[in-house]
Amino acid sequence: MAPTRPITVLLVEDEVLISDLAAEWLSECGCRVHQAGNAEAAWHYLEQGGPVDVLFTDINLGEGMDGAELARRVRERRPDMLVVYASARSQAADRGRLVPRSVFLGKPYDRADLSRLVDTLIARSEQASRPGTVASGRVRLSPAP
Repeated sequence: MAPTRPITVLLVEDEVLISDLAAEWLSECGCRVHQAGNAEAAWHYLEQGGPVDVLFTDINLGEGMDGAELARRVRERRPDMLVVYASARSQAADRGRLVPRSVFLGKPYDRADLSRLVDTLIARSEQASRPGTVASGRVRLSPAP
């Protein structure tokens, strides 16, 4: 079932090839995608009022703010923001830094993983928009490391 409007994803990934491929796949799934190469650029986009339904962020973003800190800041401003973390490596200590009600997607992921992710996000969005319902829980498309 197609959503009533496209989901807008803020994709935060410091590896350009991964970012471009993920953006292409998300677009093919019907999402609108805005790409940011680091957490600071993503934060600036959000501060400027850029439309975002889902924050999809790598955890390890190189120098500066990482994806976990970005998600924490975003949730302080927008507690309802759906957050998806992606990482090839995540230490046990990292898991404690992830915001509640988030999704973890292990790298490498493929087009089918992103298609399932979009289906999950659409279901959550539709559930949250129905009167008298509350979207909750944590979905993992692959086990957290």
